[in-house]
Amino acid sequence: MSEVRHDRSGPGPAGGYHGVAESARALMAGPLLPELGGAPHDVLADVTRAFAAGSVDLTHPAALARMQPPSLAVAAAAELVVATLNQSLHAWESGPFALEIERFVTAELATLIGYGSGAGGTLTSGGSVSNLMAMTMARDSVLARRLSRRPGQEGVAGLHRRPVVLAQEAIHFSIGRALRILGIGEDQLIPVAVDADGRTSAADARRVLFGLPGTDLPLALVALAGSTDLGVIDPLRELAEVAREHDLWLHADAAYGAGALFSERLRPLLDGLSEADSVTMDLHKFGWLPSSSAMLLVKSRGDLQDSFGLATTTCLTSADDTEQGYHGLQGESLQTTRRADAFKILVALRCLGRERLSAMVDACHDLAIHAAERIREEPRLELVAHPPLGAVLFRYLTDDPGKADEVNGAARRELMATGRLLLARTHLVDGAGVQRVYLKLLFLNPETAPEQVDDVIAMFLTTARRIEAEG
Repeated sequence: MSEVRHDRSGPGPAGGYHGVAESARALMAGPLLPELGGAPHDVLADVTRAFAAGSVDLTHPAALARMQPPSLAVAAAAELVVATLNQSLHAWESGPFALEIERFVTAELATLIGYGSGAGGTLTSGGSVSNLMAMTMARDSVLARRLSRRPGQEGVAGLHRRPVVLAQEAIHFSIGRALRILGIGEDQLIPVAVDADGRTSAADARRVLFGLPGTDLPLALVALAGSTDLGVIDPLRELAEVAREHDLWLHADAAYGAGALFSERLRPLLDGLSEADSVTMDLHKFGWLPSSSAMLLVKSRGDLQDSFGLATTTCLTSADDTEQGYHGLQGESLQTTRRADAFKILVALRCLGRERLSAMVDACHDLAIHAAERIREEPRLELVAHPPLGAVLFRYLTDDPGKADEVNGAARRELMATGRLLLARTHLVDGAGVQRVYLKLLFLNPETAPEQVDDVIAMFLTTARRIEAEG
């Protein structure tokens, strides 16, 4: 809201956690369900004004903390249409046209990846759910082929072999969480070494697989296709060869990196993506769409149906209706009732077109390169690596190296508390094998100017120097 932005000095609300919490408590001092309701216009205006005042302004050039782009206006308008029509995708009679839109959108994006006519996909709430679904299909597919087991019906107890999944340590935490949920266990995530560029080593994956005891049953190899910290993209074709040699499921987590598909410049980075059995993609990152605009795409549509189809006849399944086309998508998703999220994707991508979308992705990449070069020029700042996508990792270097983590963390919190700058924080192991605090700039606003990036870096430097000096 314009009046909220006018009162701010940056992308965040001033006052930090305590200020926002106090404002929220003031708004919600009364009961959630009062005895008598208020006038809709007044309630909506009051709650919206307070909500906006305590929210992040994602259009501000200093909103660089998370993978949240400012939403396209047309996509926000499309969200209103979706909410107003309130269609669902679980049954034909709940959203007939919405079903056709999702089928079209997933088929088109599967083609963009390079999948053939047998591919499928589903919209999800985010990359974590997509990764959970991918690990479910990996478990079901491999156990069915190797052991004639139906884990969806029979479970995994009594296998007499330990199911394991291979991935490098930089893989998204949702993979480990998926293994917990599936009953495989996070301890069964076997690490694979990386090369000098942080990419999963196909040679080491082979070494690990050959070294596994016979009591282990490898299910999947998980590849990075744009890690959240360094934007690492694994050698996808090489990993696909390993997966085929050992009859594994290859999953590519491209939740962030899939945006490179829209760029003529960056698309070659994802060479081999079509070799993966499944791919996670989030268009609420590169794509400039409101959450949720995520999807799971699969090389074989049948794998989705095998893992998520309904095993028994229900009020949502009928063979004669299905034969005539009167069926929903409840058998290809974790969810039953599900929003028509593909509608906003269709509207947004039709409005943008390939040329404009490519330019937007490239603009964010250009900003990341500019920031990296600017950081390199500062003797007090350390750049971790050249950014392949839109994330830049760096840290402030203190005179006493032992205080660097403290100063970097304090500078970030102070800038958040004032609302002037929002940075992400992560942890990496340095060359000495010690885990250190690093800060992250995430560029997802193509309208940001290089001069504004310079201002952000100068603001951080000033704050960090003062905190170090104050000791």
